Amino acid sequence: MSLLADLWTEMRPFAGLKVLAATPIFRNTLVQYRTLMAGGAELWVGRSLGTLGAAMPCDLKIVELVRQSGIPVISDEDVRSGKVADDFDLILDCAGQFAFCHPRVGFVELTRSGVQFYEKSEHPVYVADSGIVKRIETVLGTGDGCFRGLEKLGYKDFEDRKLVVFGSGKVGCGIALQGVRRGMEVCTVTNTKLCNSSTDFSAVLTNNGVRIVDYLDDPALTEAIAGADFLVTATGVKHALTKPAVSAILANEHLVIANMGVEDEFGEMVPQSRVLNEKAPLNFMLEEPTHLKYIDASLALHAALGECLLNDTAENNGNAPFKGPNNPPDEIEQKILMTTIQNGFIGQEICDMMH
Repeated sequence: MSLLADLWTEMRPFAGLKVLAATPIFRNTLVQYRTLMAGGAELWVGRSLGTLGAAMPCDLKIVELVRQSGIPVISDEDVRSGKVADDFDLILDCAGQFAFCHPRVGFVELTRSGVQFYEKSEHPVYVADSGIVKRIETVLGTGDGCFRGLEKLGYKDFEDRKLVVFGSGKVGCGIALQGVRRGMEVCTVTNTKLCNSSTDFSAVLTNNGVRIVDYLDDPALTEAIAGADFLVTATGVKHALTKPAVSAILANEHLVIANMGVEDEFGEMVPQSRVLNEKAPLNFMLEEPTHLKYIDASLALHAALGECLLNDTAENNGNAPFKGPNNPPDEIEQKILMTTIQNGFIGQEICDMMH
């Protein structure tokens, strides 16, 4: 983000443009706001109250700080009701909170869970989560944040304990590998029919000694949950757990359970009081949900794709260059990736992850 701020202070790519940034509002996010404003953006900050899906967690102290700084903070309902005009030029969205809007240029979506809201969009939508850069946050940073959340709540003894993780994508993989590093016996529950897909990390998990169980294998699933000490959901799917899985969770009274997805992955049969942080993503209870060293590249990509979309539109004579979700251009990802490896604090961790 520092590199972009330096470049954009001179280039001013967002000068005269009304930009809505809907990244979850925490201390780290301020770095992205500063960079967009350095680029000339008339910045608005958006937060979801749950009109479209799950409410987006935020740090209310930071929300107030942003407002005191003179930056408008609005909700999705403010726009839906007409209280705030839907006249943004560019929207940097997260989890599809503002997918119903009609920005003049288009959208950049930060997460994989938000793509579903853009599948039939008439607007161009760059998806930051479709590339390599986002893996730094989701594989390295989110797993780290999950365990920092557990430690904040007093859970510090992980050696030889058993962990069950639902989901074998980037987030689930990161949590599972963090468990392995802490000496845990880890089992991942997933749809094994998708184990060869581009979004699945089962091969990485297996290579690190993680047991894989199919989510429809009720006997194996029940056995794994019955013997577990910790269970974390990271599928990104609302009410993802099957009834046998839920029954096994409720039967294991000593089981510590947490959610790391935006949606409630447990379903109504599992009460909020039974899940740490009342079913909200566990790391969002922290002042720094994901350490800046892990999320910096994601925030940079989110913003840089906004500049890219502006350039694409200009090259297409002011018209939309494409419709619906699209992957980040390789050259932008490579630039951010190499900057992070060469100049950041986690270069070696990234290289290890990519191998």
